[in-house]
Amino acid sequence: MATGYAELLRARHAMRLLAGTLMGRLPNATGPIAIALFIRAAGGSMALAGALSAVYGLATAFGQPMLGRLVDLYGQPRVMLPAAVVSAAGAATLALTGIGSLPLAYGCVLVFGLFTPPLEGGLRALWPTVLRREEQVHSAYALDAVAQEVMFAAGPLLVTLLVAGWSEAAALLVVNALGVLGALSVVVSPPSRRWRSSPRKPHWLGALRSPGLKVLLASFFFVGLALGTFALAAVSYAGDHGDKLISTYLLAAQGAGALVGGVGYGARGWPGSHEGRLRVLVGLFAAGNLPLVLVPGVPVMVVLGGLSGLFLAPALACAFVVVDRHAPSGTVTEAFSWLVTTFGVGAAVGTAAVGSVIEWGGTGSGFGLAGAGGLAALAVIVAARRFLLPPDGPARAGVVAGSLPSPEPGAGPEAATAAQSGGEGELRPGLPHTGTGRQGRPPGAETDRTGCPEPGFRSST
Repeated sequence: MATGYAELLRARHAMRLLAGTLMGRLPNATGPIAIALFIRAAGGSMALAGALSAVYGLATAFGQPMLGRLVDLYGQPRVMLPAAVVSAAGAATLALTGIGSLPLAYGCVLVFGLFTPPLEGGLRALWPTVLRREEQVHSAYALDAVAQEVMFAAGPLLVTLLVAGWSEAAALLVVNALGVLGALSVVVSPPSRRWRSSPRKPHWLGALRSPGLKVLLASFFFVGLALGTFALAAVSYAGDHGDKLISTYLLAAQGAGALVGGVGYGARGWPGSHEGRLRVLVGLFAAGNLPLVLVPGVPVMVVLGGLSGLFLAPALACAFVVVDRHAPSGTVTEAFSWLVTTFGVGAAVGTAAVGSVIEWGGTGSGFGLAGAGGLAALAVIVAARRFLLPPDGPARAGVVAGSLPSPEPGAGPEAATAAQSGGEGELRPGLPHTGTGRQGRPPGAETDRTGCPEPGFRSST
């Protein structure tokens, strides 16, 4: 297991891209808590802190897929670095001006969230150009999902330490400065500079014109809802037992379960299609959340918390592969960003709804909402399974993520069409196509020492 991940991280640029992306996403992982702590320290009410945090979340949810579409159109460096700088400027202005002018504070938070760069989707678009084998790409998706769990646990801790050692304003400034440095590290790397999206068909819906992607987004909205519900229900459970630390135990157990599940899932290959496997993983995620409604004693509840997270990271990792396969050509970054956004919105809705549910029916009902979210996610993906058929038939292990030759200069539209639809990924009547042209490396395609296609070849994503 460790050997496979070590080989993955030894690939040229892999460690840099992973570390840079994680650092660049620190503002996103810490934004709500950093804003809330700053507003409270500046004398604002909890209602104002909650409202500004909500504005940040909504702005991020809207901005990520829109910026992802721009990345697909214009490349990563021209979009992600300016976006990171503008986002950091919004956070810095809030830190320096405070809440003396509420319209200015809301505007700063809006800019902070709206221009958060889609680094997560960008990294997943880059993996096939850095890693040589398809199974390594799938392992990278799993490792990325695990790293995300770690970052969202460690990020708030970093903010807390900065607040304790310095100030709430300093926490906002430092975290966003690190975010800009992380984005800079990614976009100046050779894979990011060379990456180009596949040719795309102009359409106002962009990635959302794929029926399979819409089914996936609907399902993972409910996965996010289940996850968002768990956190507040854990706080209620801790209150019932008279010890606030119990909620920390439950959240840590869920995070540990996700870590173990993600590492185990990415360490080996799996038979069958990714679409079929995703249905199984979402079903197991739903099943893992159902026993929580029993609210047993603390030791058993901690074990159940770990079980509830065990299949979260594997389901996310598999979903990233399915997104890659179903996104329309030239929309892969936008498609990945939509998945991240939908998952986050679902978590926010779950967090907002579970409080009323707990007041109505107690802690068990709160955990029951988490189970219901998992079942709803499964129902969506099973009921609409015909829209998530494998794009080119059953998945075949060992297919190499490759690239297609660009048409020769001066070639006519027929050559461009052939370049887009040649090989196993060509559009066939009655079958959806892969969004990224994952057809395998054509004969004669060569790569340079960076792992990126030589000039004259277009990356598969």
